[in-house]
Amino acid sequence: MIAALSTRKSLDFIVEGGRTLSGVISTNSSKNGAMGLMCAALLNTGVTTLKNMPRIEEVNRIIEVLTSIGVKTEWKNNGKDLQIIRPAKFNMAGMDHEAAGRTRSILMFMGPLLHEFTEFEIPHDQGCRLGKRSAAAHIFALEELGAKIIVKTDRYVVIHKKLHPNHITMFETGDTPTENLLLALAKIPGKSTVHFASPNYMVQDVCLFLQRVGVKIEGVGTTSLIVHGVSQINQDIEHYVSEDPIESMMFLSAAITTDSSITIQRCPIEFLELELYKLKKMGFKYKQSKPYLSYNGFTKLVDITTFASHLKALPEHIEARPFPGINIDNLPFFLPIAAKAKGETLIHDWVYENRAIYYMDLAKLGVDMILADPHRVYVTGPTKKFKAVEIACPPALRPAMIILIAMLAAPGTSILRNVYSINRGYEEIAHRLNTLGAKITVLSENN
Repeated sequence: MIAALSTRKSLDFIVEGGRTLSGVISTNSSKNGAMGLMCAALLNTGVTTLKNMPRIEEVNRIIEVLTSIGVKTEWKNNGKDLQIIRPAKFNMAGMDHEAAGRTRSILMFMGPLLHEFTEFEIPHDQGCRLGKRSAAAHIFALEELGAKIIVKTDRYVVIHKKLHPNHITMFETGDTPTENLLLALAKIPGKSTVHFASPNYMVQDVCLFLQRVGVKIEGVGTTSLIVHGVSQINQDIEHYVSEDPIESMMFLSAAITTDSSITIQRCPIEFLELELYKLKKMGFKYKQSKPYLSYNGFTKLVDITTFASHLKALPEHIEARPFPGINIDNLPFFLPIAAKAKGETLIHDWVYENRAIYYMDLAKLGVDMILADPHRVYVTGPTKKFKAVEIACPPALRPAMIILIAMLAAPGTSILRNVYSINRGYEEIAHRLNTLGAKITVLSENN
């Protein structure tokens, strides 16, 4: 067994900005897809090999939790694939609560572990600090199957006598609640229906995995799913994680903000179509290849080449919606783009209480912006010149990344302190941006 590679020591990025990017970059596999698939592996008494796994801190945290409860994990194929072998019995008393508390994905342990214990506990989740993120959608969905979930100060207590299939209407169209429910339904024999389900990319990843291990699921990619659960899942399986549309959008935002022409390969187009259409209406110029399939044989990909463009603000506000709307994780990347557009743009981040407040760090880099309330930010462009600054990285992945993007466009030397938030979701992002012509130096606390 190879231990998870951890970079919990403090890391800073020194950014020499104001450089134009060029070249070709390939979209990595999805953080959010990987999280759901690692939890899905807990259902399988066979050997699960997740191929093309992202080597990121969020994955490391889940590996630490899996290892602590007796799961064997090993990186294969020069660290590209992760093999997961569950034990005959999970050691819940040994769970690494520190690692578990650092990722919201720990909630998705509930669904698989319902089939192993009639009573168990998991710690409260954290992940990005984005305000109050209720677990109600998880709890209400699992209660429809016969579970009782008691919320304590620092943990959830999950109890049940017997699970049963059911007709479930989701409390909200949430990605992880839908995945959690699917993982529970997978091993409840019988037919269940799920309405108001999330059809987002990570949910489709989990559905594809479950189908390949023998669970019949109808309606994949829609908000209504029919799940035919099975009593056992015991298969040796290799499964590819799909590409990350949020990373594709990040590179699009970096290219637009730095007036650069780059080619972004392996973009999951079905989860970027509306974002690209909005950008097109803002004046963004690009070309797109013919679609081709991901290694998983399911996800449609394209290559996108960007061109320096003169942008104008949209007449309507930009907000996120459940798929097929603008992805909630793609919304922040419109901030630096709006800073390049002529006119005023309203970004409405209605989901999270704190995230819009983190956006205001862009004002330190010279962006003309007003915080209307905890959910709405007005951005007025075009920003003639971004300013180099030193900023502590906010404790949220996407807001941290848009600060880095703005630093790429800011002539001079910027410093982004303690970039753990970025490393949670992006693999070797400094090196990969440097291959496009950026100049980012990684400085550790030991340097």
